[in-house]
Amino acid sequence: MSEPEATRRAHRTAVSEQSIDMGDPLQRTRAIATTLLPGFVGTELPEALRVRLEAGLGGVCVFGPNIASPAQLNALNEAILTANQLAVIAIDEESGDVTRLNYADGSPYPGAAVLGRLDDDELTQRVGRGVGSALRATSCTLDFAPDVDVNSNPDNPVIGVRSFGSDAALVARHGAAFVDGLQSTGVAACAKHFPGHGDTAMDSHLSLPVIDRSLEELRERELVPFRAAIQAGVRTIMTSHIMLPQVDAERPATFSPRILQGLLREELGFDGVIVTDALDMKGASGETGIPEAAVRALAAGCDLLCIGTETADELIGDIVSAVEEAIAAGRLSADRVAEAAGRVRELARDLALSSEEPVEAAPQAGPVPTSSTGEATSGETHLVGIERAQQAFDVRESALSALRATEKEGPFAVVRLETEANIAVGVAPWGPFAQVGAAPEATDSRAWAEHAEFVVGETDAARGVLDARIGDILGAVPENRGVVVIGKAVHRYDFARTAVDALRAKRTTLVVDMGWPADDRAYADVATFGGSRLMGRALMAFLDGTDRAAQGSVSDADPQGERR
Repeated sequence: MSEPEATRRAHRTAVSEQSIDMGDPLQRTRAIATTLLPGFVGTELPEALRVRLEAGLGGVCVFGPNIASPAQLNALNEAILTANQLAVIAIDEESGDVTRLNYADGSPYPGAAVLGRLDDDELTQRVGRGVGSALRATSCTLDFAPDVDVNSNPDNPVIGVRSFGSDAALVARHGAAFVDGLQSTGVAACAKHFPGHGDTAMDSHLSLPVIDRSLEELRERELVPFRAAIQAGVRTIMTSHIMLPQVDAERPATFSPRILQGLLREELGFDGVIVTDALDMKGASGETGIPEAAVRALAAGCDLLCIGTETADELIGDIVSAVEEAIAAGRLSADRVAEAAGRVRELARDLALSSEEPVEAAPQAGPVPTSSTGEATSGETHLVGIERAQQAFDVRESALSALRATEKEGPFAVVRLETEANIAVGVAPWGPFAQVGAAPEATDSRAWAEHAEFVVGETDAARGVLDARIGDILGAVPENRGVVVIGKAVHRYDFARTAVDALRAKRTTLVVDMGWPADDRAYADVATFGGSRLMGRALMAFLDGTDRAAQGSVSDADPQGERR
């Protein structure tokens, strides 16, 4: 170790181990700042944020719009760490539909639901390790992954394919495997969203969901994956902005000492950093505002407050003032804030030291593969090949055969169902549409240019032109041609069901759901259980009749065995 490196390490250790005198105004303000994790605007470190970091701000959360390239992200993160060696640099890189590193072109990983269906713990561990290696290469230190919610409600609008599945034991195994792989690279994992967001039909970004389950029921299902993640050594756990009236009838989980202290700390024995989900979400601050939400989160037992995207410097100042006032008024214990800051500093020190330790090279995702073996054009080997990805598909054989019968008349048309972007996912390219603009060598499927493409969206229904859009498609597609409709969670949207019903009545139609389908699969002739770029490439190969294996298995919704 060089002398400058040794000096930096000693400085970080000394700072993280300093006791905090909350009676000293400067130390108190610095401790409060240490608990804050804002987002920001742009691809360079704003000057105001640099000043905050130098004054002790706990870190930053990087979102898709902050990233232009791996090199740019690395330079940005180095600027952050120059301002504060103990800054936590957090990111949502779940592998799959929720991606930040590949926000511009779609994720090259399969996603949690696909990994759950493949049910190979070692593969999930390798994917976690691959994600961690990619993050470490850009100096990110905390990944808000994996999502260990048990997606027991197929109508869940915000979890869905982010979950490993609907079985608690399966989610627990794969969550622990992902944690192990990710943290083996020196990047901290975060199991989310405690105590479980899988049984909701509402999005906490937009409202406050309610899960009416008893504590015993939670222990039997929702808490199982969190217990496994804790046993795997997960460094952080993220709260959820949901109400559980049978556990705490007055406060959402993020603000509930009964849930965070009593359940997470005492019963489950978690001693790491508790992180809030973004406080700018309606489920957290819709009624109180973000500064008050920050006070309540700290009082409940949260340590690191994720504020949200594009956080204004003025808001950071308002939060610090609100916490100061709450301490002065006796609403919030100064010792509680010192405890939170101490946990954050300890985590940051450990991550900084880990970043200096050599780590065995892990497989990277690389280019999306163009063959069933997983070989990419560049010669790199992808973690999950096309054929393996297709094995997660659930297929209605009769609908596929009917589509195949139309192909002798000409290529099928493609109808893309566009819904309002899930806030967690954002506007990252998805499915086969993420291939648009890719280099020619990035795909060896028949050129999709020969497939006429149409788009039907929620806005068409809102503007009263849905019938006209469907009429345009029927007018453009000859009666003897097939139609492939591609969407996410198709069954959840009135306009999507209307469009599918109309097309099925007039044309041979295959419906592909790249989200989480309904149990009856009524609007999912093919269910891919993920919409990442990789899964889009696998779908393209599948529909074009290339690289096809025996996909999927018989669905519970189809006991006669028509699905595979």
